[in-house]
Amino acid sequence: MQMRSLSISTSFLFFAVVFHSCLAINDDSLIKRKALDIIIGGGEGPSPDDEPPPCKHFENENGCFENERLAKAYEVIQRFKSKIKVDKNSNRYLKTWCGTDVCKYSGFRCDIRPDVNEKAVAAVDFNGFKFEGCDGTLPLDGFLDELDDLAIFHANSNNFTGTVPFRASKIKYLYELDLSNNKIAGNFPMKTVGGMNLTFLDLRFNSLRGSVPPQAFNLKLDVFFINNNRFAVQSLPTTIGDTTAVYLTFANNNFTGSIPPSIGRARNLLEVLFLNNRLTGCLPYEIGNLSQATVFDASSNKLTGPIPLSFGCMKNIQILGLANNQFYGEVPEIVCELPMIANLSLANNYFTSIGPACRRLMLKKKIDVKKNCIFDLPNQRSEAECAAFLWKTTTCNRMETLFLVPCEIHGYYSENSSDGDQSAAADPATRTYSTLSPHHRL
Repeated sequence: MQMRSLSISTSFLFFAVVFHSCLAINDDSLIKRKALDIIIGGGEGPSPDDEPPPCKHFENENGCFENERLAKAYEVIQRFKSKIKVDKNSNRYLKTWCGTDVCKYSGFRCDIRPDVNEKAVAAVDFNGFKFEGCDGTLPLDGFLDELDDLAIFHANSNNFTGTVPFRASKIKYLYELDLSNNKIAGNFPMKTVGGMNLTFLDLRFNSLRGSVPPQAFNLKLDVFFINNNRFAVQSLPTTIGDTTAVYLTFANNNFTGSIPPSIGRARNLLEVLFLNNRLTGCLPYEIGNLSQATVFDASSNKLTGPIPLSFGCMKNIQILGLANNQFYGEVPEIVCELPMIANLSLANNYFTSIGPACRRLMLKKKIDVKKNCIFDLPNQRSEAECAAFLWKTTTCNRMETLFLVPCEIHGYYSENSSDGDQSAAADPATRTYSTLSPHHRL
């Protein structure tokens, strides 16, 4: 009887141990299962303490934004992003276009919009990004014109196509527009840019056609670059002198006719490039009124006649380019005596003589008179070639004005006259010549 009681007690103890072990295993499995459920999204989920804080600003289906302006910009940017061809180049930038903080996206800058005192996307800088469209097109429509708060849009060297959208004219604070070296087509976007408050307009290296309207020179621009387009053959507008531009380039287009005398009214002008067009006629003496100009280049045209003596009034000129034309006569000493002259390019013309001041510039390698008709100098045209040209030269209209020196009349020429050695820069820094390179970013 005692042995039976012991056996029962032993069996009960063994059962209790096993049952307790099973409970322990089941409890541990339950804990592990709950943890697994939470990890894969089931079960009880995170506690309220783990939830993100509520949006304190502006929230929509895309997330939380500092304000409604940035939320709209996010939508515009994401729509534009979907149109860009994704490759190794573009992905460097596009991979940053994630999340709701658009101010940290590569190519975008934010600032406080002054009239509403709110942060907004104030600048787009895509210079050199080389974006292309998925289907070969990359329109500005729906992007440029939807970023209402822009002050600056720079997009040199991309593949934007189509035209400049008219709705962009409503962007209140946009003052710099650079679409250079793209595939912009159509006519000059006068209606669009005419409604803006631009001070900087760069449309060079595109496929713009038609004419440049005279009203374009009434725009209150400091910088106006339209070189290297496909404009129709046209004369320079007589209103060119109304421009407020400091830097102006017409180079490598199809402008014809003469340079209008009104150019002398463009008193803000520092640098102007007329080179490589089809300009004809004589230089107007009014160019001499550009006393602040540092660069004047009309090389590679069909201009003719003597150099007006008024050019001696261009007291700040550093680069004067008249090469590859049909100029003739004597190179005026008054021009070679300009105090700041560093590069006087007169090659490939029909000049017949130069004086002592010009010869001193030759020694300093500041003047180039190769391929002219100055027979006591090397590398000149043949006598027969010079005789054939000079036999058929015609006189200029207003011939008497070629001998006027307006600064002498107004009493300040003599104090500026020098030997061309006052403070001339050895290698003058210029801005407009860099526009002749499509990829240069200004």
